Amino acid sequence: MQDPLVIAIDTSTTATKAIIVDATGRVLAQGKREFPLANPQTSFYEHNPLDWWESTDESITEAISLLTQSQKDRIVAMGITHQRETFALFDKMGHPLRSGIIWMDGRAAEQIHRYGTPEIHALSGKPPDITPALYKIAWVKEHQPAMLYGAYKVVDVHCYVVYKLTGQWISSVACADSLGLFDIAKQDYDPGLLEIAGVTREQMADLKKPGEIIGDINKEITERWGLKQTVQLVAGMGDGQAAGVGAAAVDPDTMYLNFGTAVVGGVHGPDYRYGKAYRTLAAGIPNWYDFELLVSSGAFLTTWFREALGDPQLGAKVDPKLEADATAVPVGCLGLITMPYWNAVQTPHWDPLARGAVVGWRGIHKRAHMYRSIFEAISMEMRQGLEGLEAATGHKVTKIIGMGGGIRSKLWRQIMTDAMGVPITACTEDEISALGAAVAAMSVTGVHGEPDIAHYAKQMASYGDTTEPDIDNYAIYGELSAIQAKIYPAMQEITEDISQFMGRHPG
Repeated sequence: MQDPLVIAIDTSTTATKAIIVDATGRVLAQGKREFPLANPQTSFYEHNPLDWWESTDESITEAISLLTQSQKDRIVAMGITHQRETFALFDKMGHPLRSGIIWMDGRAAEQIHRYGTPEIHALSGKPPDITPALYKIAWVKEHQPAMLYGAYKVVDVHCYVVYKLTGQWISSVACADSLGLFDIAKQDYDPGLLEIAGVTREQMADLKKPGEIIGDINKEITERWGLKQTVQLVAGMGDGQAAGVGAAAVDPDTMYLNFGTAVVGGVHGPDYRYGKAYRTLAAGIPNWYDFELLVSSGAFLTTWFREALGDPQLGAKVDPKLEADATAVPVGCLGLITMPYWNAVQTPHWDPLARGAVVGWRGIHKRAHMYRSIFEAISMEMRQGLEGLEAATGHKVTKIIGMGGGIRSKLWRQIMTDAMGVPITACTEDEISALGAAVAAMSVTGVHGEPDIAHYAKQMASYGDTTEPDIDNYAIYGELSAIQAKIYPAMQEITEDISQFMGRHPG
């Protein structure tokens, strides 16, 4: 009998990707469907929730169509990963009541100021910030109360896709936790946090642990995909946790580092802890925790630069000449330092009012200097985060597994390696978060023994080149990082004044 195959999907900020994976982690086929990201006003970012399902359905249909019949017959399970913190309101028939509010939305600064306390941080593991949905649901409570109170369900992307596949309103602990409504030590909803958000337990998703079987996918759907057999749906995890699982970065001394729209790094551990240097989430490994660093302006910022200030003929596309010019710029960019807070700041300051800045301009500086300074800034933010994470957990990180579209940039990969002082090994699979969901799905098949997500991850991961740090550059970035760390507190009062100005003159 041939080994089983599984389907995995990753519904991200702008697209859903579907992959068909074998027991070694090899991707046999894939499909993709993009969908729009709406930005109706400053700091508001939204999706049409219907796009989450339609893009899932279409991308899976595309991927399965590329298989032979014998390969189709081997598909036995499906896993899900997705953009975290994103949520939507639905009626009893599963129709959305408003646009989904996504993870990068920053409308809830007032609610963060009002409700964000050290007690909520200790309870949820998440410092007050624009990212957790808690504050944005509270915004809906205050601005659209009838809509919130009338909603049958207020759920994450995982739950809605599960509903469309099975008719059940079920999410994974490692998905629903990102909403910020959990007593994370118990890995379950907290009544006090639900009250702040203005929702009831009945409005939330039922929960399964990552790797638990949710049920069979509706036969009408699988038949439409061209499958004759029963396919089990398996609880997945958020895309950050899934990236760590897909990379098999499942030991406390190994960090996963996703060079994505946001740059996300994290390590796993069995014991709950919290601190300002990181945020804590329910891990893709059941009953474990992810201690995570987050810079929300990652590839988002480099893409913004190319689109706004790059070659107009290339738009946001990678510019080989710009990369080459930036590679030739000396380490430290001749004193030009960027504060990469285009989408506020997360670790370690957690300030929803923070704004980006570029400090140190001289006449000698060109486009390439600023472009390189963006890479350096993000990398030094991760360096500072790593230092705080190691101090908090007591574990020295000796290996970093890198993934995401940004890792293709040799320039960024080398800068990140030099700044952090730890070798970075690249994953060979591009859709690494989807692979993490595939690991969860494969774990129910028994092909590698008893269901153990960490064990299955190590059987299914594959790696490419390793980039070694330049020790001299590491020392230079240590000096520069100490300077960069002084800029945020020096600018804090100014950014608060700007925020108040924008409140009076929103444009």
